[in-house]
Amino acid sequence: MKPPIRILIVDDHAMVRFAISQAIQRHSDLTLVGEAENGKNALALYRKLLPDVVTMDFKLPDRDGDEVIAEIRAEFPEARIVLISIFENAESIFRATKAGAIAYVSKAAKVSEIIQAIRRVAIGKPYFSEGLEEKLANRHAQENLTPRELEVLKLVASGLSNKEIVAALHISLSSVKLHLQNIFSKLGVQDRTQATAIALQRGIVRLGE
Repeated sequence: MKPPIRILIVDDHAMVRFAISQAIQRHSDLTLVGEAENGKNALALYRKLLPDVVTMDFKLPDRDGDEVIAEIRAEFPEARIVLISIFENAESIFRATKAGAIAYVSKAAKVSEIIQAIRRVAIGKPYFSEGLEEKLANRHAQENLTPRELEVLKLVASGLSNKEIVAALHISLSSVKLHLQNIFSKLGVQDRTQATAIALQRGIVRLGE
């Protein structure tokens, strides 16, 4: 008989941890070995427990889930992680999988789907909630924005004018205009309003960060 799949839950909401832990306890092939409420504790517990699978929230108090995934995978390349999140936009899915998650499950999903994802990830197979894999494929098909283009796009989404962007980034007006042309081309839009709408819709930028 195979030993049960050892699971570490990472989520800052106690009710979410409780719901997943209760579901795990109902299955003899699964066992909960630990819980963490932030990224720092998640990394410490992973080092200590070496779980088979980690369920990871995207938004944690001290950092984003994709950052924690990258930190864990940097030390433990074999780590198998299920990202569970309310964020279902293409950029969030892309960031999580780029960091090393091989499953992405919507927080709106039933607990039974989380259990299914855990079992698949435990044997090295990917899992995505319905529609999310298509979003990821579309995101991969897009050209990546450069770090500077991303900076400009965030400032555009915040409502800054070209002159204000010049002052904020200490670059020339012609550079700002060139970056905007490249951004519009890569996003397939015609103007700043459309670029902002697409960036927010896809999760490329989030206001207030």
